[in-house]
Amino acid sequence: MSAPAGSWLTVERRDAPLVVSFPHTGTVIPEGFRDGLVSLTLARKDTDWWIDRLYGFVRGMGATIVHTNISRTVIDVNRDPGGASLYPGQATTELCPTTTFDGEPLYEPGAAPDAKARAGFFFDPYHGALSSELLRLRELHPRVVLYDCHSIRSVIPRLFGGMLPHFNIGTNSGASCDHSLTAAVEAACDASGLSRVTDARFKGGYITRTHGDPAIGVHAIQMELACRGYMRERPGPVSPTSWPTPWDEAYARPMTDTLKRVMEACLRFAGQR
Repeated sequence: MSAPAGSWLTVERRDAPLVVSFPHTGTVIPEGFRDGLVSLTLARKDTDWWIDRLYGFVRGMGATIVHTNISRTVIDVNRDPGGASLYPGQATTELCPTTTFDGEPLYEPGAAPDAKARAGFFFDPYHGALSSELLRLRELHPRVVLYDCHSIRSVIPRLFGGMLPHFNIGTNSGASCDHSLTAAVEAACDASGLSRVTDARFKGGYITRTHGDPAIGVHAIQMELACRGYMRERPGPVSPTSWPTPWDEAYARPMTDTLKRVMEACLRFAGQR
């Protein structure tokens, strides 16, 4: 088995001090990576639906975009390749997930894939692209922000209790970015009147924790959005006929407006000396 040919990894280079990462919006499951899956529909269930559309405005702000169209079920580039849990003691999914967020098996018994082999195909190139773009931009700017984009259904009892806040900011408990950047992003979210937490259930995944290094001018922050903030989501169990709900630009506009202010805050921070 080998990595699929073609543009599964896309890097859009621009020169503002901002890199935007889309690790979980992909839905492509190449032919050679489908063996043993219970169903392709189930395998795509936990996609970060429509996030790349929601943040499409960042192109006009000069942001560099790193994006994979490969489904997180093939490999999750936001997990520790060594297999260590990012959230010890809490339910989560692996480098090559074997269950959905709801705990449903993704593979037939005995058919789970070899995660190490897949890491070389997809994980390493994705992180190599992030590292290269951060290095390139650090040669142009004293500070660079890496903004990692995510979303998740608002109610998933296996992962968290109750209803998830609209904005879930992750900074690895303050280690991945300067406090002033966190405060600026928090202020932009709070101005929306929607709910927000920082470093609660979602503290930032492998991308944020690995690439964020404030000492060298790279400040990484993760944003996990509850889907109801930009989708017509009915919190609760979903079925293939009810999920995902269609992209609705008008419904998403208030969230888009807030995220524009978030990105403006990131750029202001990066422009400070």
